[in-house]
Amino acid sequence: MYATDFSPTAEAALPYVKGLSKQYGATVHAVHVRTPYPIIGPEGLLQIMEAEKEQAKLEAQQLNKMLAGVPHKVVVTQGDVWSKVSDMLRQQDIDMIVMGTRGRSGIARVALGSVAEGIFRQASCPVLTVGPHISDNTEGHLGMKKILFATDFSPASMSALPFAVSLAQDHQAGLTILHVIGEAEARELVHANDYVESMLRQLRELVPSDARSECKPNARLEEGSAAEKILEVALAEGIDLIVLGIRGTAGHVGATTHVSRSTAHRVVSESQCPVLTIRG
Repeated sequence: MYATDFSPTAEAALPYVKGLSKQYGATVHAVHVRTPYPIIGPEGLLQIMEAEKEQAKLEAQQLNKMLAGVPHKVVVTQGDVWSKVSDMLRQQDIDMIVMGTRGRSGIARVALGSVAEGIFRQASCPVLTVGPHISDNTEGHLGMKKILFATDFSPASMSALPFAVSLAQDHQAGLTILHVIGEAEARELVHANDYVESMLRQLRELVPSDARSECKPNARLEEGSAAEKILEVALAEGIDLIVLGIRGTAGHVGATTHVSRSTAHRVVSESQCPVLTIRG
């Protein structure tokens, strides 16, 4: 699914939509949800209905032109965005949502308006976000030669591991597995060296043995802010895709982990490569 409001932000995700369609032989379901007109008197109703019908036709033509060259279906509808999107997820058995983000204050400022935060947190399928800081190297990122999977070992974060491993196998990519410990936690360690070696071993063993030759897993343990370290490692290693397992709307309030809402928001909005989030 390609969700768009025709803004430059939303259109920045279009090369990824078309590229993934070609890679996987996928059909693109493009959706634009229009805001309903305010209620008016009966004298202007017919005129408004005709104008809406003409506008929807033009927008559908625009989407068809934008998606030329890949198999696609176009829906231009009106109403509540999340309601329409969630209906399409079920009816069309969507595998992934692709959308752009403005990123000024995290995911709450994504394209399509504030309702996009609901899409990010509630979608039953993975969501690929294309933020405002992503480089123009679309072809390189789509090659996915370097993938970063960040985990705090919680069930929510671990839900993304199979996706990270599968993508790394598909693309013969190097897979970096990252765990970040807080500064306070690091100060409390008595046997720091033993802890580091044990943790790195645990991280490497997350990748099934039969996949390690293809994934070439690289374990990293960092200390500090989870969001900062995820972004720093991604930039330093030239990562093409960050994979995160996140909590949904029913997540634990006040949790400070890799997959807390604030961490995910910051990574999504500031990353220089696409971010794939999977709701645990």
